[in-house]
Amino acid sequence: MRSHYCGDVNETLEGQTVTIAGWMHRRRDHGGVIFIDLRDREGLVQVVCNPEDVASFAIAEGVRSEYVLQIEGSVRLRPEGSDNPNMSSGKIEIVAKRMDILNSSETPPFPLTGQAEVSEDVRLRHRYIDLRRPEMLQKLRFRSKITSLLRRFLDENGFLDIETPILTKATPEGARDYLVPSRTHPGDFFALPQSPQLFKQLLMVAGMDRYYQIVRCFRDEDLRADRQPEFTQVDIETSFVEEEDLMTMMEEMIRSLFANVLEQALPNPFPRMTYADAMTRYGSDKPDLRIDLELVEISDLMRDVDFKVFSGPANDENGRVAALRVPAGAELSRKSIDDYTKFVGIYGAKGLAYIKVNDLDAGREGLQSPILKFLPDEVVASIMQRTNAQTGDLVFFGADSINVVNEALGALRVKIGHDLGLVKHGWQPLWVVAFPMFEWDAKSNRWTALHHPFTAPREADLGLLETDPGKCLSRAYDMVLNGTELGGGSMRIHKSDVQSQVFELLGISKEEADDKFGFLLDALKFGCPPHGGLAFGLDRLAMLMTGSSSIRDVMAFPKTQSASCLLTSAPSAVSDAQLKELNIRVRKQATLVETAEKS
Repeated sequence: MRSHYCGDVNETLEGQTVTIAGWMHRRRDHGGVIFIDLRDREGLVQVVCNPEDVASFAIAEGVRSEYVLQIEGSVRLRPEGSDNPNMSSGKIEIVAKRMDILNSSETPPFPLTGQAEVSEDVRLRHRYIDLRRPEMLQKLRFRSKITSLLRRFLDENGFLDIETPILTKATPEGARDYLVPSRTHPGDFFALPQSPQLFKQLLMVAGMDRYYQIVRCFRDEDLRADRQPEFTQVDIETSFVEEEDLMTMMEEMIRSLFANVLEQALPNPFPRMTYADAMTRYGSDKPDLRIDLELVEISDLMRDVDFKVFSGPANDENGRVAALRVPAGAELSRKSIDDYTKFVGIYGAKGLAYIKVNDLDAGREGLQSPILKFLPDEVVASIMQRTNAQTGDLVFFGADSINVVNEALGALRVKIGHDLGLVKHGWQPLWVVAFPMFEWDAKSNRWTALHHPFTAPREADLGLLETDPGKCLSRAYDMVLNGTELGGGSMRIHKSDVQSQVFELLGISKEEADDKFGFLLDALKFGCPPHGGLAFGLDRLAMLMTGSSSIRDVMAFPKTQSASCLLTSAPSAVSDAQLKELNIRVRKQATLVETAEKS
């Protein structure tokens, strides 16, 4: 049906006859000569329709946007001065000899040319048209190239591509499962995997040694720009390694990817930072190192001040007082400061104290702030010195629980960095290591796993599982790039008794552990080798590398932020017959009107 893709026709084919097929992108009538830009996956080519070719010209007069055409013609160089350097075919044009309409098209719901503002809902509802836009096509081509290069690297390094089950057992991994009712086992359910975690560990027990899979995963959780109910990860596991071995290999893979796709050289090696250091300095376990702003600890300076807003958290072992210096921030208006105060409120902060440094050399008289009257001179001087404040700067303060201060000031740091143009260009990768094994959940009054319950503790910290779990550090590691977690992993627990001990510490009874994880505990008893792995978020990686603002832009058919598919209207109701076959009865939720009438 075609001899060449549109974007592949160039000056090397001058004088030859070619057949192309695609969509009519643009039509221009220049007083007797009609120009058509035909588009396919590989790009655009200009077609010239002359009135001398009566049949083709008549068709050209009637075609409209997005008609599907087949055109046969001869390739010639464009007239001097009419080249288009923005097109791979920009030096030539095709003189039409024959034209056929393979299919007509209704007027698209939005234009595919120009920069027309179109709501995302409209784009997702007609995703098959949205994907025709060259920028969307380019992103999916880019994503395909990423997966191809990752596969090649892993294949060349001895990894086996092995599929794991999609219908599996519901296990607690931190998010809600998507459940699938079983027709053959009435009342029982499969779960869609949140990750292949347990199966890839079983593959290590089985002696596969090096495994990978580009796999679809499912999590029924609240969504954000970088979250979807179904997503793709590059899942990796290997045996007989230490974390240094695996981290070095994964660095090499990502460096190779960026060098081949973006022609960008990433540092060798990637810098390392402990979790504790990241939280103290940046308020985040995935800090964006392109922003030089840092949180500064000042709890010790505030313990004896009369200002309870500061002294309270400073004297609480679970509290923190920290400062964030903003270079040239004294220029911020009162409205801007109020807006930032509202912003940190999203993260639970009750307010946002500040000091404007109008003239550092003038001492207290050169400072401007509502809180100055509560702070002794020596404390103010120490704050200025510790934050390295300069004339023209502004210092923000956070005083609350450690979590609230870290989340609020950590997010404020990033927002201010973007608002004030303080984000450096380029790529800043980072390994975050030495994560705590557990965190205390005050609501449920128990320990929870910071990563997942299969993460191994450091050998030196094994005794802390019994004596002080809060101080136990794990053998986990996260790769961060420009403030986004690209991938996370750990060395795994490979001994049954240690895994049982961790389950018990997490409040998982022996009966529940046997029910949910009995197959894993049994497998660990049969010569399980030391092993570890990690998983990269393919959608996030593609989002970053294409400069997109959302992973939805690099997925062919994404869901909305409410986890629905506008294209297919899913999820949707099913018939009573289907429900009966599955032994399921749907409980109807009362409407607001019915509830009001009952009350």
